[in-house]
Amino acid sequence: MHFNGLDLNLLVALDVLLTERNITLASRRLHLSQSAASGALARLRDYFGDELLTQVGRRMVLTPLGESLAAPVRDILLRVETTVQTRPQFDPASARHHFKLLMSDYVATVLMTRAIPRLQRAAPGVTLEMLPYSDRQWEALERGEVDFLIMPTQYLQADHPAEPLFEDSYTCIAWSGNDRVGESITLEQYLASGHVTVRFGPQRLPAYDEWFFARYGHVRQFEVITTSFNAIPQFVVGTSRIATMHRRLANFYRDFLPLKLVEPPVEMPRLTEAIVWHQYREHDPASLWLREALKQAAAPFAGDDRSVNAPG
Repeated sequence: MHFNGLDLNLLVALDVLLTERNITLASRRLHLSQSAASGALARLRDYFGDELLTQVGRRMVLTPLGESLAAPVRDILLRVETTVQTRPQFDPASARHHFKLLMSDYVATVLMTRAIPRLQRAAPGVTLEMLPYSDRQWEALERGEVDFLIMPTQYLQADHPAEPLFEDSYTCIAWSGNDRVGESITLEQYLASGHVTVRFGPQRLPAYDEWFFARYGHVRQFEVITTSFNAIPQFVVGTSRIATMHRRLANFYRDFLPLKLVEPPVEMPRLTEAIVWHQYREHDPASLWLREALKQAAAPFAGDDRSVNAPG
């Protein structure tokens, strides 16, 4: 089908080419040979009267026109995708649906271990794929590569709707054999201690506690940096190091690791985790169903930071 002389099938090729900026990678995503992908690019160049991508050294870069086309073309295709995928209703008992959710391993441990057994009973044909944080999470949502983000509310953007799921607070943890930490910890002791922390993605984005203390000019000594919240308690045990982490996750690990929990030396704001979805999926029945199911799974957390994952 053609529109104003453009073969509409080429829109998909255009989107992939502008995203990958590599003929080989684009051909794989399009399930085409490299010569066919090159042919599609040639036809697009002819239609737009522009190179769209040019070779600079060993890589291809977008021309100004290519840059200006990338976002609107992706937006058009996402609108089409969400329109044709939407059904008038969603029956979880019989549905075959795959959801992709981007979240921290903290949320996966605390919330999803509670939610998944319930989801399987209610919707045995629904599958879930949980992906880790990255430095392009908003791009992934906007491109339709993931269905949901679950993240702290202070990181939300106004472009897409969101809804709170649950709250948590922060605690300090130490090995139970660490005699430098008693039933409480002063700010001086806290700053003098070695810390375990977590950072995300290629840009090494800090967790909230690191941002919070740096904001008030408190410099901590980071002696162990990991990519996983779940690794933090394990890296504290057997050492004199401490960490600041989510209370629910700390309580979960205290059940089988020799840990002690103490209040942070300064009052920290509570954390609210929210679920975010693309505005185009606002009224999609499948999206609505999963959002509600996760809210129900998180409901027992209300007002109790000690509550952790309890399958069922």
